[in-house]
Amino acid sequence: MALQAGIVGLPNVGKSTLFNAVSNSAKAQASNYRFCTIEPNVGLVDVPDARMDKLAELVQPNRTVPTQIEIVDIAGLVKGASKGEGLGNKFLGNIKEVDAIIHVIRCFEDENVLREEGAINPISDKEIIETELQLKDLESVEKKMQRVEKMARVGSDTKAKAEFDILQKCKATLESGKSIHSMGLSKEDNAAVADLFLLTDKPVLYVANVDEASMHTGNAFSDKLKAAAAAEGAEVIIMCNNIEAQIAEMDNADDKQMFMEEYKMTEPALNRLIRTTYKLLKLETYFTAGVQEVRAWTIHNGWKAPQAASVIHTDFEKGFIKAEVIAYEDFVKYGSEAACRDNGRLRIEGKEYIVKDGDVMHFRFNV
Repeated sequence: MALQAGIVGLPNVGKSTLFNAVSNSAKAQASNYRFCTIEPNVGLVDVPDARMDKLAELVQPNRTVPTQIEIVDIAGLVKGASKGEGLGNKFLGNIKEVDAIIHVIRCFEDENVLREEGAINPISDKEIIETELQLKDLESVEKKMQRVEKMARVGSDTKAKAEFDILQKCKATLESGKSIHSMGLSKEDNAAVADLFLLTDKPVLYVANVDEASMHTGNAFSDKLKAAAAAEGAEVIIMCNNIEAQIAEMDNADDKQMFMEEYKMTEPALNRLIRTTYKLLKLETYFTAGVQEVRAWTIHNGWKAPQAASVIHTDFEKGFIKAEVIAYEDFVKYGSEAACRDNGRLRIEGKEYIVKDGDVMHFRFNV
């Protein structure tokens, strides 16, 4: 399940620095000039999960395997990108492919870090990106309207008429300076525009990149960003990307712990960012736990047991019989699968069972 979150923002806001910190399998170049990132960098990121660590402590497996998501570092956007300015269409094409957006916004002052947009203003920076995405979406919607309108005029083509109505509403929303996700389209309505992969229909998480002094409390810049994000129901993660990058570069666990203690950190802010991004993608985790390995598996919210089994192997879904399920809390309380079984906490579930986040599972199948 290769779901992606794309890191976006204006040039020199700390996107590549964040990517370098967050990615455990790739390193992006980070430099103080526009369009340092040209081709998107992709990194696989482990999702921190204390539940997996606890299961491993109880089971003592040969190995542990966390679940992962893909993080994409995309080139910096500038005003006019929808019309081809900067890397323009290349940037917008890259962002179209991701499932969620991590929008990094500069919330610090530093005369040594280039900035062409004038005084630090997180709200105007946010609006520059949003406007360009909206303009690109408007272009996509209008092109499809031209195709669908002819069919909609034919009285018998009710599907085309319904599509055209939705497209008209999307056009009006974008022209008013609002994003598609503000419309709250139903699943049925969204089908009319699903093929367009609209940029402003993607869930967004904002990262307020602050200076060291503001990493715990935030500052006036991040406060303004939080207020704007709250108005659209989005979340803001406050972090100092430079500090996070330094932590990520440390191989020695003791050195890392000492560094975090010096900065009064209980964990890297990156952990919270990764977990929040995971939830933003509407993902959940179930576990398998045995002496060979304790492993976390990624599924979508609401998946039934056979679908969940398919992420291990497609044969598990095809030949699904039953699932043995232990709630994570019960596994921790009783300490082992055997103890859960003896105390009646191991359940047998069928094909209609909706997997819950944190379930410890074993599948019975026959192919």
